[in-house]
Amino acid sequence: MRLESVELRCIRLPLVAPFRTSLGTERERDVLLVRVVGPDAEGWGECVAFGTPFYSYEYVAGAYDVIKRHLLPRLFAAGDVAAEDVASLLDEVRGHPMAKGAVEMAVLDAELRERGVSFGEFLGAVRPAVDCGVSVGIHENASDLLRTVEGYLDDGYRRIKLKIEPGHDVEPVRAVRERFGDILFQVDANAAYTRDDAQHLAELDEFDLLLIEQPLPEDDIVGHALLAQTVTTPICLDESITSARGAEDAIALGACGVVNIKAGRVGGYLEARRVHDVCAAAKVPVWCGGMLETALGRAANVALAALPNFTLPGDTSASGRYYAEDICEPFVLEDGRLAVPTGPGLGVSPLPDVLERVTTAVETCRP
Repeated sequence: MRLESVELRCIRLPLVAPFRTSLGTERERDVLLVRVVGPDAEGWGECVAFGTPFYSYEYVAGAYDVIKRHLLPRLFAAGDVAAEDVASLLDEVRGHPMAKGAVEMAVLDAELRERGVSFGEFLGAVRPAVDCGVSVGIHENASDLLRTVEGYLDDGYRRIKLKIEPGHDVEPVRAVRERFGDILFQVDANAAYTRDDAQHLAELDEFDLLLIEQPLPEDDIVGHALLAQTVTTPICLDESITSARGAEDAIALGACGVVNIKAGRVGGYLEARRVHDVCAAAKVPVWCGGMLETALGRAANVALAALPNFTLPGDTSASGRYYAEDICEPFVLEDGRLAVPTGPGLGVSPLPDVLERVTTAVETCRP
């Protein structure tokens, strides 16, 4: 399709409750949306970068700048653009996978809407709905933590993920396991530990966790391989996996037994599918991570999570987990699952009145 214009829209959504991890506490979400317009269709993309460069070097203002100044001029100059060509057209711009992924997502959405094909059908979904887990932030008070977990289990979530950091790990995990018994349960460290913490992390083995997610820094693949020789709980990599080739290398080194796939982190849903395929070939299970997406990103994630090797519940929570009001019709949990949208493209579109109300800035770029 030929891009006639691209709209960059910044929105701000308050979270229903503060969300604390080892990287900081989020109270609201600044989001960059990308809308591409062609002769016969338009499509939406969502940049999953946070407002600050703590999870990764990418952040909203930086993504906005790189898309406007460096990515869009290359796409405009290319003439007709297909989603499968976006990555190669933007390859000379180093890094910035979240910015690139947002642009590719918008182009792909427009393509699929024009063809009348859903994201799920295009990616290769094999399930009409996906099992959902929920991510629980760090709590200072054990009673508050247990009440929070109980509420999510009552809502029907099929897996609990608990954020951990040094000083908030073994005892919170023990409290949840003792209180709720044989639930599907895993932890996420967001790279808060070092190789020296191997024996301490091995104390988590007694709790029969599904996995320990990203315990060490993202660039320490060898450290994760060494840690896997000390702990019996499967190691899952998140931030370390930035491409299908990176996943293949990490698996070959024995650095992980599970992979968390986040499309924005690897540069888009096409590369996310390639990561899925690499892991499937190696018989390494995957699950879909979350980045506090709006319903736009959630729709794409749910479609991705319906691929065959997504055998563990992902962070594909209902809209109400994070937002009192989403920008599209909300995703609602039914028996612990979310339905895969079946409409063309993402299968969802922003509600104009809500979108206008939460917009903080908007700019239209043209060739």
